[in-house]
Amino acid sequence: MKQVVVVNEALRLPRGKLAAQVAHAVLAAFLDAEPDARQQWLAEGMPKVVLRCDTEAELLQLYALATGAGLPAEVIRDAGRTVVPAGTATCVGIGPAGDAAVDAITGALRLVR
Repeated sequence: MKQVVVVNEALRLPRGKLAAQVAHAVLAAFLDAEPDARQQWLAEGMPKVVLRCDTEAELLQLYALATGAGLPAEVIRDAGRTVVPAGTATCVGIGPAGDAAVDAITGALRLVR
């Protein structure tokens, strides 16, 4: 059981902004999950990984794949008060869900550095 957040690295967000957007994705996808999945993920220590993609189109494709597979997923769109225009897709949270199901969608992506 794990959760993955994929960040749109094309935006080159300042690290503080990136951290806030990742936090939004973690909570939004968590709230989208079934209660049993939430409880199991919490009991397992809330494992999560933050990965990167190179474009907004790729981010949205990952979201479509995740929801198509029945996984909890949420795209985070910025409010536009600071760094990027309103509505910009900054990241997507996927899971909590089984490792194999999440890896089938995100397994080829690289870690955020």
